[in-house]
Amino acid sequence: MAFDLTSLHAAIAAHGQVARVVIAEVQGSSPREVGAAMLVWDGGQSGTIGGGALEYQAAQQAFSREGFSRHPLGPELGQCCGGAVTLLTEIYDANRLATLDGETVIARGPSEMPLAVKRLTTCARNQGVDLRPRMVQGWFVEPVAQPTTPLWIWGAGHVGRALVDVLHPVPEIEITWVDTAPNRFPDTIPERVNALPASDPLRVVPHAPGNAAHLILTYSHALDLSLCDALMRHGFEFAGLIGSDTKWARFTSRLRKMGHPDAQISRICCPIGQKSLGKHPQAIAVGVAAQLLSLSTTKAGALCPTTSFAFQA
Repeated sequence: MAFDLTSLHAAIAAHGQVARVVIAEVQGSSPREVGAAMLVWDGGQSGTIGGGALEYQAAQQAFSREGFSRHPLGPELGQCCGGAVTLLTEIYDANRLATLDGETVIARGPSEMPLAVKRLTTCARNQGVDLRPRMVQGWFVEPVAQPTTPLWIWGAGHVGRALVDVLHPVPEIEITWVDTAPNRFPDTIPERVNALPASDPLRVVPHAPGNAAHLILTYSHALDLSLCDALMRHGFEFAGLIGSDTKWARFTSRLRKMGHPDAQISRICCPIGQKSLGKHPQAIAVGVAAQLLSLSTTKAGALCPTTSFAFQA
């Protein structure tokens, strides 16, 4: 978990003053982990700190109780978790948000910053030390969310739209969405998604970073094949192709004739998704999202599904 400044920017632009409530510390059992956060504004909210009663109370009191507050979940809220959480509530407007621009680590707490916090934030900023949200001597320290997985989605049809809906809120994923014309995209595109109309999508393949993940799901089997060919020549971290086993068998044969060795061809994952979830676009998106979210902990080659995954293109 990390401080999602992008979502906070968008919420303030839309609603003006916004309260951010984040779980700063957990003792015992809790419905969510340290770093889980929600945004609250007049008439609405986004994100979740979990727990039903905890979240409801925190949202109701978001603009009247700024700072740290400790909540025993059983005695205070009647929840069965049995633990206690410390929340940090902060109220932001455009001026306060501007003070965070450019920050990679955010630390706040009472009185003067302890030496341990100074050392921790300095190491994280200057040496790239991995940092998870935590309390240190009464101060709460959070890294700012940075996209770590560039994701290129090729195709803005039903499955492409479902995938963007599911994945765009994940701050670690940076989406570039490609299709052949502007009218192929929905009227409203999420804030953190870069929509890229390209009459010839193959011409933008060289602009994709070498460590990008790719999902190929265009309206054309011929374009799908050409993208597989182009991406193998360009390089990628992960590539998934929507389709059936029959489609992939045909593609494999054609890619061999194009000069690609079997070892390279096998790096493309096809079919994608999880068959047990069904063939609805949103169900496909959930299965594919589960694969992609495993990229940070699993080598890309291990992500290609077995026979339990299969979708028809």
